[in-house]
Amino acid sequence: MTTMAHKVNTHSPPLVVDLDGTLTPTDTLLESILLQIKASPFTLFLFPFWLLLGRAHFKRKIANNITLPAELLPYNQELLNYLKQQKRIGRKLILATAAHESIASKVSAHLKIFDQVLSTNLNVNLKGKNKLSAIRNAVGNDFSYAGDSPADLPIWESAKTAIFVNLKNKHKDQLSESVIIEREFHIPGPTLVAWIKAIRLHQWTKNILLFIPLLTSFSFIDAEKSASAIIGFLAFSLLASGTYIFNDLWDISSDRQHPTKNNRPFASAQLSIISGIILAATLVTAGIVTGSYLSSDFTLVLILYLALTSLYSFFIKESFLFDAFTLSILYTMRIIAGAVAIGVDTSPWLLTFSLFIFFSLALVKRCSELKSIQDTDREQIIGRSYCTKDLGAIFTLGVGTAISSVIIFGLFILSDNTQERYQSPHLLWLAVLGLCYWLSLIWIKTAHGEMNDDPLIFVFSNIRSLITIILIAAILIISHFSSIGDLV
Repeated sequence: MTTMAHKVNTHSPPLVVDLDGTLTPTDTLLESILLQIKASPFTLFLFPFWLLLGRAHFKRKIANNITLPAELLPYNQELLNYLKQQKRIGRKLILATAAHESIASKVSAHLKIFDQVLSTNLNVNLKGKNKLSAIRNAVGNDFSYAGDSPADLPIWESAKTAIFVNLKNKHKDQLSESVIIEREFHIPGPTLVAWIKAIRLHQWTKNILLFIPLLTSFSFIDAEKSASAIIGFLAFSLLASGTYIFNDLWDISSDRQHPTKNNRPFASAQLSIISGIILAATLVTAGIVTGSYLSSDFTLVLILYLALTSLYSFFIKESFLFDAFTLSILYTMRIIAGAVAIGVDTSPWLLTFSLFIFFSLALVKRCSELKSIQDTDREQIIGRSYCTKDLGAIFTLGVGTAISSVIIFGLFILSDNTQERYQSPHLLWLAVLGLCYWLSLIWIKTAHGEMNDDPLIFVFSNIRSLITIILIAAILIISHFSSIGDLV
């Protein structure tokens, strides 16, 4: 192979450009399939029957049911700039893709640089030899080709010049020496940072909730139970990371419309959809297998959590208020999982307190999202049922629920069981003051528009919040183990 030395000009052959993996780093068919399942989950069972009639028929069935927004797709900006430069000097540009014609035409209409579009239709899946035949019918044998796949090797062999996008050296070696390389473009591959973002390693802090039963039952001095809690934490974290990936894949289109979520690894196509599916399935399996070492009851809790979080991602997350209720249940399930992992009973007081306080924190998240769009043209949170006019009511409901959780804590202190279990139960009122301060801090930050989208991340990243939580935990321990006289 040789590299083109002369400058491409108006006499250069028409440039034929592939779409998936070349012009866009994503796979439009996989994205369309995800949108199809999201719109009608039960059509998943029809896919095998559609495929029996051929890939062209399968793509047409998908395209008939969904619309892939071309304006939201990520594009290979370096290649796109080159194509625009070639367009300006008068070179003919042709989009040739195995994607369905409905997708290809939308991409062409959005970019406004292509003179012609060749794509999969009802009769032909435009890939490999079929694509080469279509190109020859359109422009003859005098053309250049930009692609990324080994399936394009026969096309490059027939082209006047070749443009490679992330083509591996082993595939380049399969081409003859006569192939002239016009340009090469390299899209950065997956990075460790992208994978860490994908599994949301920072979200593992939420699973610290599994250690609450270890604290409230004062079993942390038991090495075996502490070890069980750590294994439970790891199992739950692996499972949760898998569900986060599935959720991100599910929300690719809506994330691309979000001011910050559009940078997520799958929305920005830093990571491929297929690699995300494989990793998510691996993490979920690893979490369940790890949890099975503790007990069948703990494994059951993991499976129930997986089922509920799947229902949340597929159906519930767009339901007004019901999504916040579900989130409070999912957080409470972490506490239940922690209790099951170490084999202790879960206090009804703790579960009731948990449901109220996490419902309040879920509303914090919605309020912070509404605050972030107040000064924009949008009135509704993308992918949610909340709009800016709901902010006042949601804020009031969230603060009221926070106050209710404080009252529940107070009733817990006054209960006979608490008076018997704690040597200095009156000290727990200091924890109530700490809880009041902590919740006030969170809601004031929310009112000022300073709250992170995820309040639990704020909980462990804000120094005042973290110190308050540590002091509350210390008060619980001291009041249980130490006999200190009444304050009055």
